[in-house]
Amino acid sequence: MARKGLSRDLALRIGLAARAMPDIEPKTLLDALVEAVAMPLTDSKLKALGIEQLNSGALSAITTENLEQAVKFLRGEEGVSPRFAEPRPYTEGDIPDSIRVALASNGEDKLDGHFASCEGFLVYQISATEARLIDVRSTEGAADADDKTEWLVNQINDCHVLYVVSVGGPAAAKIIKSGLYPIKLPNGGIAGEVLAQLQDVLAGSPPPWLAKILGAAPEERVRFESGEDAWDQEEEKAA
Repeated sequence: MARKGLSRDLALRIGLAARAMPDIEPKTLLDALVEAVAMPLTDSKLKALGIEQLNSGALSAITTENLEQAVKFLRGEEGVSPRFAEPRPYTEGDIPDSIRVALASNGEDKLDGHFASCEGFLVYQISATEARLIDVRSTEGAADADDKTEWLVNQINDCHVLYVVSVGGPAAAKIIKSGLYPIKLPNGGIAGEVLAQLQDVLAGSPPPWLAKILGAAPEERVRFESGEDAWDQEEEKAA
């Protein structure tokens, strides 16, 4: 039932909505949605969906009660757990000596996404003593972009570090060129645990690239041996 640009979250909501209407297949509902609101199907369109928009064609025989339940699923009001952790308020300067970090994620507070296919980016502001989720940036729309990598990079171009489970070489080269520092963790993990390791680095002797972000003078940039050489090699491969 997938169509270009349809995210996993929207596909799940459409599937749940179809199950709320007897004898209606997901494809039938998908066709009705496309007729009602046109492609691309987006979260904002579904959240604004009304029962009257579906009460026609193949769905006209569905009872009002079943339509109401289906619309709740389509809007994401029921049946789907919150896809991502809830960001907290943040104003520039709230966390002194901090950097901004993006994690490729498919939901909740997990680092579990491939750069090109993740559901969104968890954006954290972190210092040696605090890590705060300040934003969640959806990747919906990337599939329709002329340059998918550029579109994704632009979503997080205010960040300094990007964590991914995997990333292709050409994409990694563009990420590095944009000024983002990519870190690949194939096993992923919980955001808080991953960022705790970076906080230990911030509290100790960060590598030159990180010290530069933090504004340290050149003579203060002590080489951080653990892992830096490996990332130098990753950058050389991607370039």
